[in-house]
Amino acid sequence: MLDFVWSIGGFLVAISVLVAFHEFGHYWVARRCGVKVLRYSLGFGKPLYTHTAKDGMEWVVSALPLGGYVKMLDEREAEVPAHERHMAFNTQSLTKRSLIVAAGPVFNFMLAILFYWIVFVMGVEGLKPVLAEPAAASAAAKAGLHKGDQILSIGGTQVTTWNALRTELLGRALEGKSLPVEVKAKDGATRQAELDLSTVRVDPEFLFNDLGFEAYQPEVPAKLEGVVSGDPADNAGLKAGDILLSFNGTPITSWQQWATWLRAHPGEVAKVTLQRDGDTLERNLIIGRGEHGVGKIGARVAVPPELWQDLRAEDRLDPIAAVPAAIRYTGQMSLLTLKMLWRMVLGDVSIKNVSGPIQIAQAAGFTAQIGFVPFLMFMAIVSVSLGVLNLLPVPLLDGGHLLYYAAEAIKGSPLSERAMEMGQRLGVTFLVALMGLAFYNDIARLLN
Repeated sequence: MLDFVWSIGGFLVAISVLVAFHEFGHYWVARRCGVKVLRYSLGFGKPLYTHTAKDGMEWVVSALPLGGYVKMLDEREAEVPAHERHMAFNTQSLTKRSLIVAAGPVFNFMLAILFYWIVFVMGVEGLKPVLAEPAAASAAAKAGLHKGDQILSIGGTQVTTWNALRTELLGRALEGKSLPVEVKAKDGATRQAELDLSTVRVDPEFLFNDLGFEAYQPEVPAKLEGVVSGDPADNAGLKAGDILLSFNGTPITSWQQWATWLRAHPGEVAKVTLQRDGDTLERNLIIGRGEHGVGKIGARVAVPPELWQDLRAEDRLDPIAAVPAAIRYTGQMSLLTLKMLWRMVLGDVSIKNVSGPIQIAQAAGFTAQIGFVPFLMFMAIVSVSLGVLNLLPVPLLDGGHLLYYAAEAIKGSPLSERAMEMGQRLGVTFLVALMGLAFYNDIARLLN
């Protein structure tokens, strides 16, 4: 229930801020271009709150918080008095109309830059990109990388955390070329390696498995911190403080080794040898079945914090250096979003990666619970996505209007009403299909 509250709250905060800023872009530029704005609405549907300014403009908060709009004076929508005709949107020059329409997405990019600037100044905590042992057939193994190697840079770009490495690799993998990698071994020696990206799948679901890039985890002792009442560990008589020694005669060297075996053997019986208060005991443990059909027993271990101390890292910049970094990162994320969309069209990336409001709400709630910086990073990514999506040349979106204006500039006159109507129908069809796909993916994720 608490996760649900966080998801709803985080979603409402995020979508309200992002939509409000997008629509404010349209509003602000329209006013600067001399266009009269009749209404600024955050949300659609029935107005919940309305404030009328001295100039007659309405500031509105509406019931459905999944968007917003700015209503301008326009002869195509209602009769305009002759003395106000010069303030109507449709009477403005092509340049002014284009600036007003483009302002929404541009403001989304500006907001993302602001969020990333705050994030870089406050600092992003993470783990150093130290590798677990790559699978034999992976690109990392073929490049000669091994367990304990730390990635220092890829393609000449320095990376200090796993998050930075993933972002860089997603963009580079789409190019499908060999990539120089600088690596630091466990003994501190640095070397150069060549990572072949020509054979890896660019879909994020498979990319890192194909690369063989998995985060190194220090071995955690298999000492139980607690068990869940009524779960298999409790039913077998395991207790907090027990040290697991072996299962079915196989020594337990770490909690990760034991947990990996457990997940792969749901429903089986394991004979577990443990140590409790100096005594060696044996217990028969019936492994339960958890989410996605993996084995579980309902036990947890205490992870000594000192095990991870040497793996911690932080990306932090001074306020001046953070400005170009935020601009560059926003550009990088925008380009990556475009490339991923194009690869979906080509079929290289699964359409399962399209997320809808349910998935976005879950991500909003999760990041909000973690902390302010992760939530800001989430909002920055969504703001970039909104900016890119709205610039797509699809009727009904800002990019569709810009497409009309481009055609008008070439043709020398506005498009015909019939052409506009056909475009609107295509736009509606595309958006309905996209929303249906997003909801389908969300529901499929919940069911799985």
